[in-house]
Amino acid sequence: MEMEFDLNRRLWLKGGLGMAMGMSLCLPAGAQVVGVNDAINKAGRQRMLSQRMAKAWLATGQGVDAQRAEKIMADSMALFDRQLVELKAYAPNADIRTTYASLERVWSDYKTVLVGRAPDRGAAADLLALDARVLKLAHQGTVQMEAYSGRAVGRLVNMAGRQRMLSQRMAKFYLSKAWGVASPEQLQELDVARHEFEQALQTLTAAPQATVAIREQLELVRQQWVFFDNALARVGDASNASVRAREVFVSSENILKVMDQVTGMYSRLS
Repeated sequence: MEMEFDLNRRLWLKGGLGMAMGMSLCLPAGAQVVGVNDAINKAGRQRMLSQRMAKAWLATGQGVDAQRAEKIMADSMALFDRQLVELKAYAPNADIRTTYASLERVWSDYKTVLVGRAPDRGAAADLLALDARVLKLAHQGTVQMEAYSGRAVGRLVNMAGRQRMLSQRMAKFYLSKAWGVASPEQLQELDVARHEFEQALQTLTAAPQATVAIREQLELVRQQWVFFDNALARVGDASNASVRAREVFVSSENILKVMDQVTGMYSRLS
């Protein structure tokens, strides 16, 4: 856990970023979308929330940081609801409006499983199937928003936002394996996500649009990624299972906080 605490200390020294970002993920989003880059950011955050809620549900069921996991799930559901209203109101063309109408219907089914009963193994298959459907439509909306923007910076906002999702997706797969509910295909997806995260981190750091401040934040992510990736590589290892599960849970939250900040920084570029 040393790297976790070191990262938190660095965030605090940079102006309390860790505290601020923790709040930004659970307090109400802005009253409306304020431009296409903001739309890409919020659309991409919906992808992340689909995976974060599943991760929190799995953690709660296994007693992994359960009190925090329950709060994360509740806050994430509320934020997903608010942002869905904003994105539906902003949707600039018929195709995007259709995507968000479809997402609203699937989200209703997903929410029912999330809150319908206490997390247990018997409901895990339904939950994982629904989070995949929500993710697919949320990703579709993000890609459509990026295409609508038609600008290079839109791609970077999308990519940075996708890192948030991948951090939660990897932790979700780890926890599903720890609970004995992961399929072989899902474990393959974990390996794919690890590779994609590493590649995108390199691309974001090397992007000409990346400011010094953005690169500083990405360096914090890289430091935490080493710790997170090492833990992920031991998926299925039964030794110290509960300790390692909590390390994965906490590290995914640390990476999420910084990547949410980076995505916002890219979204504000002109």
